[in-house]
Amino acid sequence: MTDSSSERPAPSSEASLSGATGTHGASAAEAAATHGERHSFWTLTIGSVGVVYGDIGTSPLYAMRESLLHLGHQPSTEEVIGIVSLLTWALVVVVTFKYVFILLRADNHGEGGTLSLMALAQTAIGRNSTVLLALGAVGAALFYGDAILTPAISVLSAVEGLKVATPVFEPYVLPITIAIIVALYVVQSSGTGKVAALFGPVTVVWFVVIAALGVLHIFDAPVVLHALNPYHAALFLVDHGWLAFIVLGATFLAVTGAEALYADMGHFGRGPIRTAWLGLVLPSLVLNYLGQGGLAISNPAAIKDLFFLTAPEWFRLPLVLLACLATVVASQAVISGAYSLTRQAMQLGMLPHLEVQHTSQTQAGQIYMPKVNWLMLAGVLALVIVFQSSSSLAAAYGIAVTGTMIVTTLLAIVVIAKFWKFGWLAAIVCMTPFLIVDVAFLSANLLKLPDGGYIPLILGAAIVVLMWTWIRGVRFVEGRIRRESIPIAEFAKSMSTSSATRVKGTAMYLTSSPEIAPPALLHNLKHNKVLHERNVILSVRTERQPIVPEDERIEFGKVSDEFSTLIVRYGFMEDPNLPRALAQAKAYGLPFDMMKTSFFVGRRSFRASASVGMPLWQDHVFIGLVRQSFDVTEYFRIPAGRVVELGNQMVV
Repeated sequence: MTDSSSERPAPSSEASLSGATGTHGASAAEAAATHGERHSFWTLTIGSVGVVYGDIGTSPLYAMRESLLHLGHQPSTEEVIGIVSLLTWALVVVVTFKYVFILLRADNHGEGGTLSLMALAQTAIGRNSTVLLALGAVGAALFYGDAILTPAISVLSAVEGLKVATPVFEPYVLPITIAIIVALYVVQSSGTGKVAALFGPVTVVWFVVIAALGVLHIFDAPVVLHALNPYHAALFLVDHGWLAFIVLGATFLAVTGAEALYADMGHFGRGPIRTAWLGLVLPSLVLNYLGQGGLAISNPAAIKDLFFLTAPEWFRLPLVLLACLATVVASQAVISGAYSLTRQAMQLGMLPHLEVQHTSQTQAGQIYMPKVNWLMLAGVLALVIVFQSSSSLAAAYGIAVTGTMIVTTLLAIVVIAKFWKFGWLAAIVCMTPFLIVDVAFLSANLLKLPDGGYIPLILGAAIVVLMWTWIRGVRFVEGRIRRESIPIAEFAKSMSTSSATRVKGTAMYLTSSPEIAPPALLHNLKHNKVLHERNVILSVRTERQPIVPEDERIEFGKVSDEFSTLIVRYGFMEDPNLPRALAQAKAYGLPFDMMKTSFFVGRRSFRASASVGMPLWQDHVFIGLVRQSFDVTEYFRIPAGRVVELGNQMVV
């Protein structure tokens, strides 16, 4: 990974409202402002219902059913109550206590998510930590496993409701599922702004409907209300031993999607997210699970299609259509999350720079990444075609999410201890109960390994290897450049007496190390024997915070009359725009004129060698990643007509 504030180009390149007069006017302005704040708050709250809770909101489609089926026999009334109690208190402990009350406070300048928390932990200890980096990489890698499983199981489980509405649709469940998934990924390139405006209202309707269906069936067996007492969850675990452990892996399905609360904090803020959870989402989920429990007690034969049978027969087809819309919302949330996570990983130096397309002129967070999109589509389709039913997919679901939750808990301990300054003892005491719950859920989910649970682990391991290889390769390349380089101060001093021909204009040399003479500068001098009258060693760095304030963007240093250094800083949630930053640099004494400036970029090719650097297999993986890197001039938005590329080959 990069150093404390380093952002490196791909190795293929070097590189106020005025106050109203009068008392009445002031009061009117304050009232308008208050009204606007309230309107914005509720808009964000409704929006968060769709984006943040889309995934966890579709869990009632399969979580209760799978938990009861894992018993392997017709459940007794006490067993149904115990499982409903497990589902309810998993939501309370894992989601409400851990995420809503604790982790939403661990924001990195307003942003959340695994990599954001990792960067905050690095800042808290004041140095780069290999352990924290590894935790961040594992958490990010496991998220990708969740990101391909969520669309597969969510859409498939919703479309399967057609069989409940009428058996005529049974042969068409798989084709319809595939068609919905393909359409979902195809439309990504056109942007999701207009569709996203429907996410909140659609999901609000979804939660109101599932709450109403739950209330309808609670009266089938009012005894199910005893599940609100956690005693029945504990009793189920004690009485059923190993079987309870197996069921625990299925009950965890109720909290999948909890990570989205934290990851999407930057988009909505903790206030709207908490309000949505406590005011609508949690009550709706609990009521629905209680209703499913009431139906299961009164009619055990309904367990195989438990969710859809909670609806009256006339409402089942509309419910299926609503469920399909809700699962599309859930899928869109993880797709957008995968884009954002990939961009963070790129900026933090954990992955090569890939193409990022902005699909909105006003919302910077709305992006589209073609390579990530099509790889995810391939993975989702493969899962649907291989497993063919949501029950089979449920076996593969859960491991990736529990792994990510453990990583989040461990990183939170560091933040609570060092950043919040509570100390290690208080941090460990606070988070250990959640860690125990996370480990218990992970252990239960590991029982799913033979039935498909290995899939997210294989995918996660592959992504960790890619990240590790990229970080290691970049470090090797930069280390070699440093060993073979000349300090820029020393080089500038030698050039003061050089007879090399001077040409007018400014030359900017992109490099990751502004303290040394860039190879592109040395190659230009060696082969062309010319030097510009102004030479700027330009470095772009990524900080451990999501957004860098404009007044902290530029750091300009003078080395000599001919040489200077310029460091441009960005946050890990920002996309670099060098022309804009360079225009800002004029205030620091740099006379920047795009038409009189040449950008020199080193274009490296790599050759694998078993005797140099990394193992041969890792060399080939690294070279492959370099070839996938987005062109550095496009990534930094440098006009192509102002770029001079100088190439060389390096053995890795």
